[in-house]
Amino acid sequence: MIQQIYPTPDHHYEFELNKDMHFAAAHHIPHVDAGSCQNVHGHTYFANITIGGDQLDDSGFLINFQHIKKLIHKRFDHTLINEDDMFTSNSGMEFPTTEVMAKVMWEIIQSHLDTLPHQPKCLQVFLRETPTSYVIYRPKGNRS
Repeated sequence: MIQQIYPTPDHHYEFELNKDMHFAAAHHIPHVDAGSCQNVHGHTYFANITIGGDQLDDSGFLINFQHIKKLIHKRFDHTLINEDDMFTSNSGMEFPTTEVMAKVMWEIIQSHLDTLPHQPKCLQVFLRETPTSYVIYRPKGNRS
């Protein structure tokens, strides 16, 4: 695996955890402006998730890396992203562009973090769709 340095979000937390992972998934963007991306095609997505916090849990973790991987990798690996509940017509979400995928990943992770007593925060989702294109999602108002 290539070691990569990601842009760092501005924060004042004592701890910052970063988890790299990849998953293979297909999608299509059913919009005329999407060009050839209107057709179903696949990517090997590379993601870096940044978590911040001041308190560790009882086991000494900000969050166990395995929990992050289960939330994202297990959900999206080898799937057609358009069929995920977050992107069905009843969900109100937009098409699964890389931008929207990064935001959805943040929402999934932050929803889990909100259940933890020490309240870590997902500061950033870096999502690379191709070797030459990536998105960074940082929610407004999420900095300490």
